[in-house]
Amino acid sequence: MPDQTASLDISRAIRAIAGWLVAAALAVCSSAAIAQTPQPQTPQPKPPVEAAPQAVPGFWDPRRRPERPDLSRLTVIRFLTETDYPPFNFTGPDGNPAGFNVDLARAICDEIKVTCTIQMRRFETLVDALATNRGDAIIASMAVTPQLRTRVDFSDPYYRAPARFASRRDTVLPEVRPEYLEGKKVGVVGGTAHEAYLKAMFTDAEVHAYPNDDALRQALRRGEVDFIFGDAIALAFWINGTDSAECCAFSGGPFVESRFFGEGVGIAVRKGNDLLRQALNWALFRLWEKGRYTDLWLRYFSVSPF
Repeated sequence: MPDQTASLDISRAIRAIAGWLVAAALAVCSSAAIAQTPQPQTPQPKPPVEAAPQAVPGFWDPRRRPERPDLSRLTVIRFLTETDYPPFNFTGPDGNPAGFNVDLARAICDEIKVTCTIQMRRFETLVDALATNRGDAIIASMAVTPQLRTRVDFSDPYYRAPARFASRRDTVLPEVRPEYLEGKKVGVVGGTAHEAYLKAMFTDAEVHAYPNDDALRQALRRGEVDFIFGDAIALAFWINGTDSAECCAFSGGPFVESRFFGEGVGIAVRKGNDLLRQALNWALFRLWEKGRYTDLWLRYFSVSPF
């Protein structure tokens, strides 16, 4: 069906433009990240600095503690997840589901004290499987979009995929503003939200579109462009992996404007299943409050996308 396909395509695109966690800290990220209006006098870029150390963003506001729902009515949660989207979802050496989403689902069930099952399916089949009662919740890095909200309800976001600039290590900027990139060559994957953001906010930069992430990153390694702009989660793994040959690092902080980069990633439940949605929100907050979410984050992400 066209609407269903479009919704899933949008969600997949937001996740894969790669391809994390919503409240006070998110507001801090947003205010520091969104591009500022150029001033009449163009300031000079600050001297290059090393990329920021690992940090764990918090996306829950301690002042907005969710109320504990009646958990006695929950006896099992059948989670649905996708088959191959590492490090979020993949098949472990023992043949069982593994990854960040899988471990988070198990932690949620442990917090709620209910039996938890996890079934792996192709991403494009997940919403239909939920609608036909083959599962209770989807935890598969599914981006919250207006289109999907017509078919499912979502928990609070448990991570979001910000956008960031990367540059060669000898030209790292501690902060990136539109005036700093005037006349600079900036690479981006063509036809993406990242390209649209650059063209809207960094109008004096020389934008170069590439067909895919591999071509984009190679352009930075070879020095064809001064910066690249894309999904921070995917860039974090590339920067910390062998393919980058330690050439590059993040420049400036994250950009999280929802109009371009989405509302975040949530756990989907069937429309009207408020008990499960509230239970998930309560459990996610508790995991963050206890530090278990932070432990899980650090286990999977050695370079912070924030």
